[in-house]
Amino acid sequence: MKPITKLRGWPLTFLLAGLTGLSVGPFYWLVIAITRKDTDIFDWPPKLLPGGHLGDNLDHLQRRIGLLRVIGNSLLVAGVQTVGALVVALLAGYAFAKFRFRGRSLLFGLLLSTLVVPEQVMLVPLFKMMMSFGLLDTYQALILPGLCVPFAIFLMRQSLAGLPDELLDAARVDGAGEFRVLWSVVVPVMRPVLAALAIFLFLGSWNQFVWPLVALRSPGMHTLPVAIATLYGNKSTTDYGAILTGTALSTLPMMVLFLVLQRQFISGLLAGATKG
Repeated sequence: MKPITKLRGWPLTFLLAGLTGLSVGPFYWLVIAITRKDTDIFDWPPKLLPGGHLGDNLDHLQRRIGLLRVIGNSLLVAGVQTVGALVVALLAGYAFAKFRFRGRSLLFGLLLSTLVVPEQVMLVPLFKMMMSFGLLDTYQALILPGLCVPFAIFLMRQSLAGLPDELLDAARVDGAGEFRVLWSVVVPVMRPVLAALAIFLFLGSWNQFVWPLVALRSPGMHTLPVAIATLYGNKSTTDYGAILTGTALSTLPMMVLFLVLQRQFISGLLAGATKG
């Protein structure tokens, strides 16, 4: 019976191995492609071993878009926006979950209603608002609209609703103010949720394309996705080696962030899955 039981697991193993190959295969091809010349990228059959042109592709990318500058722009915008959105979500979620005030349900309902509004609908009003403030083509124009994320506030509110009030009352009895309660009691308990939320917020900000494309005018202010888009031309002028190199580099910050917050991220997902 034991050999038969073991054999039953082989189809699932092969299926999972195949799915893993389908997931990893394109990324492996991307890594190989950035080490090849532009003319070798689309050869058939594809070359599966690294070449020696990674330095040339990086040099082309630096000369065309100012690679270091646009990466710095993206890191600055995504980093500041993620931290700011986490602070706003924590404060708003804490207020909605643990305070009783007039109009709380109405405000929370209005907040949730914004989740169904497409981002494209807000482009023109947001553009006019930033133009009236004189913030177009600045870091503020990219950062400020992303500080209030309705989904992040909703997630924090739902997570904090399960936090026992007795835990907070005990801290208040000991003389802690609300901000001390928030920092010393709420933040440590919510760390897994904050880590998971930080990854989603950073990913959304890092990959933002439409709004930076509308709000920015100067090439020196471009973020990485917008700068990579400027590399596209007609078939004879498009530098696919540089484009693929920029695409590969754009995945590195997310991989590093996930590795750093991996334990807290998984704990946050498990907490959400088992909560009940």
